[in-house]
Amino acid sequence: MTFQRSEKLFERANTIIAGGISSQIRRAERPVPLFFKRGKGSRMWDVDGNEYVDYVQGMGPNIFGHAPDFIVDAVREDIDNGFCLAGQTEHEIEVAELIRAAIPLQGLARFASSGTEIDQLALRVARGFTGRSKWVKFEGHYHGWTDTVLYSVHPPLDEAGSVDAPNAVGESLGMAPGSGDDIIIAPWNDLAALEAVFQANPDEIACVMMEPIMGNTNCIVADDGYLEGALDLCEKYGALLIFDEVITGFRVAHGGAQEFTGVIPHMATYGKSVAGGFPLSVLIGLPEIMERVSTGEVQHGGSFNSNVMVMSAARASLTHIAENPEGFYNDLNGRGLKLMQGLNAAAEEAGIPMLVQGIGSTFWTTFTERESIRDYREHASSVDEEKYAVFAEQMLNQGIRLSTNGRWHMSSAHNDADIAQTLGAARASLKVMAG
Repeated sequence: MTFQRSEKLFERANTIIAGGISSQIRRAERPVPLFFKRGKGSRMWDVDGNEYVDYVQGMGPNIFGHAPDFIVDAVREDIDNGFCLAGQTEHEIEVAELIRAAIPLQGLARFASSGTEIDQLALRVARGFTGRSKWVKFEGHYHGWTDTVLYSVHPPLDEAGSVDAPNAVGESLGMAPGSGDDIIIAPWNDLAALEAVFQANPDEIACVMMEPIMGNTNCIVADDGYLEGALDLCEKYGALLIFDEVITGFRVAHGGAQEFTGVIPHMATYGKSVAGGFPLSVLIGLPEIMERVSTGEVQHGGSFNSNVMVMSAARASLTHIAENPEGFYNDLNGRGLKLMQGLNAAAEEAGIPMLVQGIGSTFWTTFTERESIRDYREHASSVDEEKYAVFAEQMLNQGIRLSTNGRWHMSSAHNDADIAQTLGAARASLKVMAG
């Protein structure tokens, strides 16, 4: 493959766009951050005419693949009625009803545009409801890029502190002094450590926020009893449990991680898959908690909230899944598991230690000697990220586009031919790496 047009556009972009990209994770793409012409279904085409089977899928939102016809048609029909009305439409109610019908947490909704936004609202609501300021965040979990949450996502181990009392490590220059003062960092998947945090901070913790399936650092399902124990501790100490389901919501199951794990939190946030690729995020909270938002005591606004296009897309997306949720997720997760098994076999055949870990609809590939990874420090201490970067570049040259961090996203548009092509590319790539 050649990337001459992307290279020229990247050079041009660097003269007028900071870093040449608009989200930092794209900078790591090799050999150059690609510029794309279009995407349809499971595939994408770049400006040089190269075709790829795509497992980035917008970093997760495109659960039906790129530009599914039923969403395109719905948005095209509704967009004639206006874009940003700064008022309500019936679709807004219908989307909230479709979400309530799908997820176990029965509460009230608020809409925004991004996962970062909606997690900020969740924290504000938790503080407003409890009258407390501190909150618990786990190493390796990501809740957005703003100053109040961008701590200890991927901290260097020599700065992270002890396992028993991790440091709050900022992830960026320019973060406001004191923005992490109310954050208590804890290791995830360790119930005793979480209990110790509560014992050390009685009557001070507003909430515990977590990814119920850890998707931003590998794909880690919690140990048996951990989520239940975390919920019990929150209720014992008067704190709220918030599930950040921006990745897992409407991806791992119709009811998201709540359905998958059987644990229902006090609040949950959603994004990515909820609108099939359009920028929509949602907060769902128990009615007595969300009452503070209803009255305006907890402020929330946004010009683009519940705009015509995203509500049309979300209505089409959620209606499509609701027609046959069991069949939809059995197929989605089943194809992902088939691909995972094939990747494991390809790595074993090449004699390269590679861990394929996840649940089908989303999973990670990492180069490590470990047979499983259950928390951030196990990941950080054992994974060869440079080897993954080489693998992703080899796969790109074979016509398979992977994310730069190791996370794969299946869509309902991926078919058996895509999987066969992907496994062929993986065997070829791993063979080159082994040689």
